[in-house]
Amino acid sequence: MRPIQRGNSPRTQDYVDYRDAFPDLVSRLGLYCSYCERRMKTNLAVEHIQPKGLPQYQVLEGRWDNFLLGCINCNSTKKDKDVVLTHVLLPDRDDTAAAYDYTDDGKVAPSQSLSPGLRRMAADTLALCGLDKEPSQLTDENGRFVAIDRFRQRREVWGIALESKNDLRQNPTDPMRRQIVRTALAEGLFSIWMQVFDDDPRMRQMLIDGFPGTARDCFDPNTRPVSPRPPNGLPHGSKS
Repeated sequence: MRPIQRGNSPRTQDYVDYRDAFPDLVSRLGLYCSYCERRMKTNLAVEHIQPKGLPQYQVLEGRWDNFLLGCINCNSTKKDKDVVLTHVLLPDRDDTAAAYDYTDDGKVAPSQSLSPGLRRMAADTLALCGLDKEPSQLTDENGRFVAIDRFRQRREVWGIALESKNDLRQNPTDPMRRQIVRTALAEGLFSIWMQVFDDDPRMRQMLIDGFPGTARDCFDPNTRPVSPRPPNGLPHGSKS
C-alpha cells in the first residue's frame, strides 16, 4: 500500500462541502485509490478515514487531514466502520510500504517481517476495505465480482511490470526507464511495480519520485521502506 503525503490543507478552514476537496486531493495524490492503489479515471471520490456517518466523527466531515481518495469498491466496503487510528495502518501516517507483500497471483497480505501486533493491524486494514477477500470466500455476487476484478488487475499489472523489467534488461537506457515510469503511472498499483523492481534501487527511486504524493520519508536511501509505525502517529509531513 503506497504511503502518501497530502501536504498541508490548501484552505485555512475546513471545507464546507467535503466534495470540493476532490480536485485538491487529485492534484496532490493523482487518480489513485489510497487503499487498493488502482488508477481510477472514474468512480473515485473523497474518502473519510474516520467516517462522517458516525456521530463522533461528524466534526471531521470537512477536515483535510481526514481525507484520502477511495474507489467505489473500497469506499463501499469500508462504509461507516469505526476506524480507531491506533488499530490500523494507514497510508497517510504509517509506512504502509513496509506492511504488505504482493504476489504474482494477485494476492496481498501482511508482511511476514512484521511483529505479531503490526501484522494484526495490517490485516485489519485490509479487512477494512475488503482487500483480504479472495473470490472463493465470498457468497455475494457483487462482492465476488469486485474481488475478481481486484485480483485480475493486480495479476495483469504484475505481468506488465515483468515485461517492462525484461525490456529494461534488453535496453538499459534512461529513456526506457522513463517509459517504465509512464507505464506505471498509467496502470497504477505502485506497490506491485516496487516489488517487481525489488533489485533495482534506481528504478524504484524513479517510481517513488514519479507517483505524485508518495511519502518519500518512508523510504531509506536504498529505497527500502522504514518503520511501518512511526512514533508520532501523525500524518506524513506533520510538524507537531
